[in-house]
Amino acid sequence: MSDNPFAPQGGQMNANVNLANQTGGADNSVIKDTTTADFSKDVLVESKKQPVIVDFWATWCNPCKQLGPVLEKVVKAAKGAVKLVKLDIDKHPAIPGQMGIRSVPAVIAFVDGHPVDGFMGAVPESEVKKFVAKLTGNEKEAAIDEALETANELRKSGDVTGAATFYAQILKQAPDNVTVIAAFADMLVEHGELDQAKGILKAVPDAKKSDPAIRAVEAKIALKEETAKLGDPTALKKRIAENPKDYQAAYDLALVYNAENKRDEAADLLLGIMKADRTWNDDGARKQLLQFFEAWGAMDPATLTARRKLSSLLFS
Repeated sequence: MSDNPFAPQGGQMNANVNLANQTGGADNSVIKDTTTADFSKDVLVESKKQPVIVDFWATWCNPCKQLGPVLEKVVKAAKGAVKLVKLDIDKHPAIPGQMGIRSVPAVIAFVDGHPVDGFMGAVPESEVKKFVAKLTGNEKEAAIDEALETANELRKSGDVTGAATFYAQILKQAPDNVTVIAAFADMLVEHGELDQAKGILKAVPDAKKSDPAIRAVEAKIALKEETAKLGDPTALKKRIAENPKDYQAAYDLALVYNAENKRDEAADLLLGIMKADRTWNDDGARKQLLQFFEAWGAMDPATLTARRKLSSLLFS
């Protein structure tokens, strides 16, 4: 038997062993489980319509558990350009045996009824994206995703210059990619380069100006500009201590706290104003809090916590 997991054994594969069909509950439009009996129909025949990726896995295999969700995510993102078929090698050992698969996870792509490419082991998501992109002809998109991942990692590590270089290079290839535009502009805002961030945002196509990532960056710019006009936070705290009803001072301090990334404290100040006087500044505290939510993102922990407090306040 060949050690090559991508080579058919003895010519055409025999997939007519009579085992019970145990198709699982995955998204049947692009993802499904198969059996030895259904392998020919689900993989060989189906691959004549579009590429089919087969994930050979086992319940006891921890790397399989890591790779499986990544495969499903990337295949779903391909929006029907490729399908994923999953085969449990313990329940259905005939096909992996014929193909010489001795370890899992093993991933093999089929086109026109034949295996054409594959890999072994739990590779990173970036590698899975490149694998799928090669099958679907979207290699440029995969290269952009990989470069964006590198740029984001450089940003996290504090290498702003390196990240900016990658963002700029990506935008030369994909000037209207809002994900890249938003990430680049957000980094510039983070480092106080508001004018440069505004310049980057000018590249956003009109049809994509309402993209949540773009709106979040624009909200951050507006907050930064407003915060820059405020006074010394120590003076604001003194004003509040001397007059707890100085809601303007509390409002201004909330903006300062937000600029300092003290999001919970910023939200609590605005909630405190609302609790004391909902009508202050034409419900300005609530409106500002909603602007914070947009800038922070819907799933930010501070947003989630403040939303719960806001709901309790409004509906108690």
